[in-house]
Amino acid sequence: MQERHSDRQRYFEEQAYTTEKYVIPFVQPFLPIGPEHRILEVGCGEGGNLKPFLDLGCNCVGVDLNAQQIERAKDFYGDHVHQAKLELIAVDVYDLNPETLGTFDFIFLRDVIEHIVDQDRFMGYIKAYLKPAGRLFLGFPPWYMPFGGHQQVCSSKVLSKLPYFHLLPVPLYRMLLKAFGESQAVIDELLYIKSTGISIERLRKIIGTNGYQIDHEQLWLINPNYEVKFGLKKREQFGFISVLPFLRNFLTTCGYYVVSLPNRLP
Repeated sequence: MQERHSDRQRYFEEQAYTTEKYVIPFVQPFLPIGPEHRILEVGCGEGGNLKPFLDLGCNCVGVDLNAQQIERAKDFYGDHVHQAKLELIAVDVYDLNPETLGTFDFIFLRDVIEHIVDQDRFMGYIKAYLKPAGRLFLGFPPWYMPFGGHQQVCSSKVLSKLPYFHLLPVPLYRMLLKAFGESQAVIDELLYIKSTGISIERLRKIIGTNGYQIDHEQLWLINPNYEVKFGLKKREQFGFISVLPFLRNFLTTCGYYVVSLPNRLP
């Protein structure tokens, strides 16, 4: 798994594959995406998720804190036929200005919301960038799922494949990471993720308290992205597990959400 994260071109292509095959079809019933739409990805990294939208001729904006990833994204898109329709910005999303950046038909975060500090604040803030009939997509791994701590980034082959150990209390978690020789940078990253991990119930609550409605929710037993990563066929969560609040967090590898602002809909 560590090798996959170090091969950024491969990671870019995996993102593009999953977004084209699964994310866009999931959104289409609520927003038939076409070249007339403006797209914003928050936490875009190298921009792989944006490629299917750019291929369709959409006007795309990608925002990420990591300037190095943004520069790689610019290289990846250097010869794209619609490169002029893509803007990539290395900035904190809170430093954007809706008056200058404008609003968007579609805003999406894929495997990003679980990294954001104060998700409640973010969901309130991002409204300013969403058009009245726009849609917001969130795809994330629930914190309690087997690899909700993103331990796959560990250099240790044991820890990178060890499920659920991210649920240990912080002192024990830190001690275990050190014992297996993880670098301080990896330890800090994983402890940060531990502080921001989010459950299905918490995300639903944040969506509701910020005035959004859930247009569609799908919990996955097997994340659609696992097809390109591991050769596993996607599988929806079993219905009886989906309705059990505590258990579903442990056995759901991914949640997909399309949300909107009903008070703004035409």
